[in-house]
Amino acid sequence: MSGNLLEIKDLYVEYKSNKGIIGGTEIIHAVNGVNIEIKKGEILAVAGESGCGKSTLAKAVIRLEDSKSGEIDFNGENVLSMDKKALKNFRKTAQMVFQNPYSSLNPKMKIGETLKEPLKINTQFSDSQISEIIKEKIKKVGLSEDCLKLYPHEFSGGQRQRIAIARALVLNPEFILADEPVSALDVSIQAQIINLLKELKEDYNLTFMLITHDMSVIKYLADRVAIMYLGEIVEIGSTEEIFNNPKHPYTKALLSAVPQITGETKTRIILKGELPSPANLPKGCKFNTRCPNCFGTCEHVQPENIQISDTHFVKCFLYK
Repeated sequence: MSGNLLEIKDLYVEYKSNKGIIGGTEIIHAVNGVNIEIKKGEILAVAGESGCGKSTLAKAVIRLEDSKSGEIDFNGENVLSMDKKALKNFRKTAQMVFQNPYSSLNPKMKIGETLKEPLKINTQFSDSQISEIIKEKIKKVGLSEDCLKLYPHEFSGGQRQRIAIARALVLNPEFILADEPVSALDVSIQAQIINLLKELKEDYNLTFMLITHDMSVIKYLADRVAIMYLGEIVEIGSTEEIFNNPKHPYTKALLSAVPQITGETKTRIILKGELPSPANLPKGCKFNTRCPNCFGTCEHVQPENIQISDTHFVKCFLYK
């Protein structure tokens, strides 16, 4: 056994976008040949700026977004080829926590009913067993049983995200995909939710794929980091390697934007231009239009993964 819970192999995701009344459609190349392995019990973070494709990747993993080609192997079984029955079983063991707690809960359902619903659909538990499970999970996320009688609008953003996490836990999943789980919350609440996720990971031996643009969250929470740019993983390594020895110019730019509170000074790397449209990808290295180290080869040839260490890889001609 490899020890990997999830293996993403050469994954491509494309979709059509309407250009307007007379403009026709264009193809959005959202995910372009992604390869990622996630070990059982670890937290892998996927980082990058808005528009880089990380949320599309997350939805493809859980099959909320169709993939053009590739494989997503979960416990050795390809998620993309699963029939309805197999996909239903997969979704018992793989759950998702969404970015916005205000829209991820049904406003017409009390919290108790929201938490009961997955259990009623996916298990044969009795009503009394279901009641015990939801009471346990709501307490586990730091809320009281009284919350089960209330509606979503009666809670703060942080409390709603705790409820969303409890809903993800009720089926005892192995894997949780957290898509920007704290970005919609007040800064004072973010740390509480981050600490909760870390505690739940240990208590339930969970495996996480964390989607975020916040490098400070990654440094505290993740075991490994994959840096994504225009649908590609341009660098991947342990959290220590990425933060202490970043190689790709894009990774260095992301890290230079992290606020410092220790008095240490560092040079901010300002990237030129905007993120290119995923409908019109640059030739060669996708980062060449913004890279401060770009040279001729970068504009015409796509770089392959270069091994820096056993766990650290980068797509950049500077290290060839």
